[in-house]
Amino acid sequence: MIVQNKASSMFVHIIPLTENITRVVYTCSEKEPNYSILISEDFKPQGNLTTDNYIAKDGHISFKNKKGEVILEEIEHILTEKPIFKYFVDGEPIVKTKKTANGEVSYIENAKQEFTGKAYEGKLSFAVTEDEGLYGLGQHEEGVYNYNGKKEYLYQTNMKIAIPFLLSSQNYGILIDTESAMIYDSKKGKIEFTLDTTHEISYYVITGENFEEIIKTLRILTGKAPMLPRWAYGYIQSKERYHSSEDILETVAQFKKYDIPIDCIVQDWLTWKGSLWGEKRVDKKRFPDLKGLISELHAEHVKLMVSIWPNMAEGGENLKELKEKKLLLPSTTVYDAYSEEGRAVYWEQCEEEWFASGADAWWCDNAEPFSDPDWNGETKRPEEVRYQLIVEESKKAMDWTRLNSYGLLHSQGIYENWRKTNSNKRVTNLTRSSYISGQRYGAIAWSGDICAKWSTLQKQIVEGIKFSMSGMPYWTLDIGAFFTVKDKWENRGCNSSTNTSPIWFWDGDYNEGVNDLGYRELYVRWLQYGTFLPMFRSHGTDTPREPWYFGKPGDIFYDTILRFIKLRYQLLPYIYSMAAQVNQNHTTMLRSLMFDFAGDEKVKELSDSFMFGKALLVCPVTEPMYYEANSVPLLDADKTRNVYLPKGTDWYDFWTHTLHKGGQTLKCEVTLEMIPLFVKAGSIIPMSEPLTYADEKKGEISEIIIYSGADGEFDLYNDDGDNYSYEEDNFSMIKLSYKDTKKTITFGEAVGKFQYQESFKIKVIGKYRTSNSIEFTYKGKEVTINLQRE
Repeated sequence: MIVQNKASSMFVHIIPLTENITRVVYTCSEKEPNYSILISEDFKPQGNLTTDNYIAKDGHISFKNKKGEVILEEIEHILTEKPIFKYFVDGEPIVKTKKTANGEVSYIENAKQEFTGKAYEGKLSFAVTEDEGLYGLGQHEEGVYNYNGKKEYLYQTNMKIAIPFLLSSQNYGILIDTESAMIYDSKKGKIEFTLDTTHEISYYVITGENFEEIIKTLRILTGKAPMLPRWAYGYIQSKERYHSSEDILETVAQFKKYDIPIDCIVQDWLTWKGSLWGEKRVDKKRFPDLKGLISELHAEHVKLMVSIWPNMAEGGENLKELKEKKLLLPSTTVYDAYSEEGRAVYWEQCEEEWFASGADAWWCDNAEPFSDPDWNGETKRPEEVRYQLIVEESKKAMDWTRLNSYGLLHSQGIYENWRKTNSNKRVTNLTRSSYISGQRYGAIAWSGDICAKWSTLQKQIVEGIKFSMSGMPYWTLDIGAFFTVKDKWENRGCNSSTNTSPIWFWDGDYNEGVNDLGYRELYVRWLQYGTFLPMFRSHGTDTPREPWYFGKPGDIFYDTILRFIKLRYQLLPYIYSMAAQVNQNHTTMLRSLMFDFAGDEKVKELSDSFMFGKALLVCPVTEPMYYEANSVPLLDADKTRNVYLPKGTDWYDFWTHTLHKGGQTLKCEVTLEMIPLFVKAGSIIPMSEPLTYADEKKGEISEIIIYSGADGEFDLYNDDGDNYSYEEDNFSMIKLSYKDTKKTITFGEAVGKFQYQESFKIKVIGKYRTSNSIEFTYKGKEVTINLQRE
């Protein structure tokens, strides 16, 4: 449907794409709009579609659900013309260099503005109900869960990942189809999106029966998430930083000495020689033999992740090549990720030494390369000021309509060129900036350089849940926080002699680091939370992060860290099967309680707990119970944690197997060795025997545990673990169905070409007792087992 507004000479294109996706575009062209880069090339709209899921009348559009109920009303759209400028140099460029929190940055001091044309500021608003839950918009800093009545600035910087998708408790989602910086505001029953610079207003409304269906449809629209390698779900050890090949190997040797499971070690910055920030050729004195280093790691079943940067310092060969080929963003030393050739040349530089030597993963730091005007000063600026600083700085080097998508294109270049080079190893890209559709490039986002405070831990739980509600499946953080102390840039070597004042973002509470029992307690709680994230990774500066720095065998902190690392490995079959569902059915691992219990009004504002998959209710502890900072004991601290159990099901305490009714708040006794963790009745959880690395048993499980009290299903998955043959059906999928009244479990017929597991042990957790393990041989055909026999 195309309608012209005669007063504004604007056309509105209303395009039903599927039964639950409607696209709306306001433009000055009558021509049907093309899809943006945010939409998957694999997306196919339904042909010959007739739908009544919207009403267009008097310049407004209302959207309906399948019941015919109006659930969203667009009330205003405005395109306001504005001039666009680019920056150029008249005469000889004056190049200056500054040291920043994100490395050495060069800029042209005498660049001038030049008018290049016109675009628009876009405003789009909708009516919403005042009690509606509004979620998503990416990952930010303040721990805002429900955006009804709130304001958020959507721009990319360290600790902020803007995702232009809003999810409503009324069971619709709005995808704003733009790469522009944007401001979201909500007040008095109205939400408004202000697009900084755009050529049109384009958005998609997605409806569904529940959040699961809406997110699935969003991923069908924006792209499927590929499988990550199995090792990526194991324990990943990082810190700022290992100084040499010898340092890395000695650290891994300590893991083996203490028999601590590990799958990956991370090499952070300064692998280059001298001051050549961002150079991807290494300092041969400290890293004399990359192939030998990585071969030794692989012999110990440990992978290597390497930090790479889009900005490079003057004097390096990488920068020289990009400059000669005119593949830098204007007036910067940042490579042009918007250019296909730029992405290809950048990849060739990554491949030249690191990838050719066997590196297993990239850590794309500073993937929002213009945050430097914000990351300075003693005081954190108001959000409006921060937004303006970043937007104006970015406009000096980037297309004004594309300020939020640099990290997306950066990930695209890594993914596409990696797969052209070696499709026998799955892409793993941990990135500090992502954008909607980034999941199709194997991107895992992390929350940036957070600081060690209990309040930060509380907010990060909300931000992780909210990021997943934005449709993005893979998110993690620095376990223990990046900054531990309150400090200065000089401690990282990024200062000048005139810049020694404290920095607002370097603001941890623990100046003694791991020697502070208060920090040890906070770290343990952070690691317990991180055990139930899609990626499980410790990282930070100021103080060591390896487990043995938190004590020795027999010490409570050390023992608890090991307990949860080992629990992560026991849960790997459950986690890897969840990952397959992310890939095949677009599901969500890190789940707001609204995904599974939206009918329970109490969960609408509940963001201190979450589901990890559909079985585990995770309730992190976010208050100190044993020590304050500086190892001061908390003598009378309350060691309990209130937990709300959603109604509609029963819940088993994971540790004791005690059964509780849903719909109640429990006051749980908490020790340092555990957090409240519950299993939904009817859950089927495949477990592994103890592992030292993820692929040790090639994904085979040791036991299937059934939590009785309700019917349940689970899709048990396995494959080779680190190639793309699963795309050619080289996987094994077995549907497990449990019937509680009959006490039977049915193994469906094995699907896929991969050799399925044949020998199983099955255990049933019950209200009054736990059964003995039942051993069972599976032949790949459907079979039902009576679990009441001993």
